[in-house]
Amino acid sequence: FAACIADPRDQSRVVHDLSDILRARMLAIACGYEDADDLDALRHDPGFKLALGKLPGGAVGLASQPTMSRWENAPTTRELVRLTGALVDLYCASYPAPPVAVTFDIDETVDVVHGGQQLSFWNGHYGERCFLPIHVYDTATGRPVAMLLRAGKAPSGAETAGHVRRLIRRIRRHWPDTRITLRGDGHYGRPEIMAWCEANGIDYVFGLPGNKALHADPVIVSRGDGCATDRALRGLGVLRRYAETRYAAKSWGPAKRRVAARIEASSMGLDIRFVVTSLEEGSAEHIYDTLYCARGQAENLIKLHKTQLKSDRTSCRSANANQMRLILHTAAYWLMWKLRQAMPVIAVLKNAEFATIRLRLIKVAARVVETASRIRIAFASACPDANIFRHIARALKPAPA
Repeated sequence: FAACIADPRDQSRVVHDLSDILRARMLAIACGYEDADDLDALRHDPGFKLALGKLPGGAVGLASQPTMSRWENAPTTRELVRLTGALVDLYCASYPAPPVAVTFDIDETVDVVHGGQQLSFWNGHYGERCFLPIHVYDTATGRPVAMLLRAGKAPSGAETAGHVRRLIRRIRRHWPDTRITLRGDGHYGRPEIMAWCEANGIDYVFGLPGNKALHADPVIVSRGDGCATDRALRGLGVLRRYAETRYAAKSWGPAKRRVAARIEASSMGLDIRFVVTSLEEGSAEHIYDTLYCARGQAENLIKLHKTQLKSDRTSCRSANANQMRLILHTAAYWLMWKLRQAMPVIAVLKNAEFATIRLRLIKVAARVVETASRIRIAFASACPDANIFRHIARALKPAPA
């Protein structure tokens, strides 16, 4: 990340390298200190100083809050593009070999603002002035792929297609042959995105809002009536069926696309949900229940990013500075994800949330003793997670050169 940002300072007078500044900020976020001014209290913390290769008792501490804030505001738009690309490169490099297939979940989340920040818009759906940053995850593994700060209005098809095009182009540099599937809710079932995906060999599964034409489709009507009748005759509380048809909205042009429908009959009546997909294999039930509904896990990943790593602390006036914060919080997400991956398979914390991991493994008491020849860190003998801590420390230890 430091290599993506120009450093105009006189290097002969620099006390804190740019890499140390960024590393301290990312580690602080991962540890639950999401505000830059927390570094004023932490700059002489022995644990943080050790993490940055400094002596615990040394006179030189970490960079202070003003230094952190200056570097949050320093990157230009071009440098932010490079940083975002570096996150995508980091994602691709996290696989030891290109995967055969991956599925990306794309979604936006509300980020309420307070003040006159650039890109803040009033959003009638949320009843707030906000940003709507886009999050992209490899949901099956929990890996973050890309985070993009954007205005607080629903993205248009052309805007989203542009974001997807740039993202896939970057990934294809690393994985030219991987089968990629894009998944999202009804916001993303736009003709611009679907047409681009079809032209570039990308599969998709998108939610599709219902309308009069879909609800009047003979296949859907027949299947829905049959489902409601069967439920009533069998005395069931709820009965679910599936159907599929070919459909083309007026804005899509003449080409019809495959639409899968989930039909649920209950005492309250019929509830029908639709998805549109480029996939030709698999039943309508598989498309909806197994593929599309799995995107719900992305909401949990957004919660880790936004709630437990506080990535909604986008209080800078400049949009560039807020995008930089989003990048730093995503880097902290990678640190926590890597920590979780280093745990033994049978560990009780293997699938724990970041807040639990932080409480059990990171924010624990220790005595740091510095002598002339070594630094000794003594943990409590009764530490309940000592075995997991020891396993992770060994797993993350760099291999000898």
